[in-house]
Amino acid sequence: MAATLAFWYDFASTYSYPAAMRIERAAAAAGVRLEWRPFLLGPIFKAQGWTDSPFNLYPAKGRYMWRDLARLCARDGVAWRRPSAFPRNSLLAARVALLAAEQGWAGGFTRAAYRANFVEDRDIAQPEVIADIVAGLGQNAATVLEAAASQAVKDHLRAQSEAAMTQGIFGAPSFTIGDELFWGNDRLEPALEWAASEGVR
Repeated sequence: MAATLAFWYDFASTYSYPAAMRIERAAAAAGVRLEWRPFLLGPIFKAQGWTDSPFNLYPAKGRYMWRDLARLCARDGVAWRRPSAFPRNSLLAARVALLAAEQGWAGGFTRAAYRANFVEDRDIAQPEVIADIVAGLGQNAATVLEAAASQAVKDHLRAQSEAAMTQGIFGAPSFTIGDELFWGNDRLEPALEWAASEGVR
């Protein structure tokens, strides 16, 4: 049986968006088990001395990223609109995604939250936006938001973000198979190939 691929993503991450939109289908086609691992990039960036997204800190890099992302989304047939605010606070979305991963609806929530941010230009930091997404997936929004505010979920997200740093993750999206790390949207397919081959060794 193929190994498990862990998908590490932050909802504020631009390149995580196209990866999230295709990873579930691609993993199933490759016969690879998929684990959704939402985390926060903020502490990682802070450890590197950054107080903002590198795409804001380095304007030339930011200009390239926005154009590149538009090309990627057009190539993959993924809807795209540059958000009016970047990066948006992804804390609440990440907490809800942790719950969704535990309960088996992470894929639907993750894709819907990314669409809200990068297609519909909605502020995913707002509880009403997340509640609308959760309800649209057939979940009880009030119950989910209450659980997302619990200390247990806060601690879980902190531990997951610390685990990302421990594994050497420095950006998103990242994919890990055991200790093997792949970084970037364009490394999804090589990561799946590695995971598939690991499972038959």
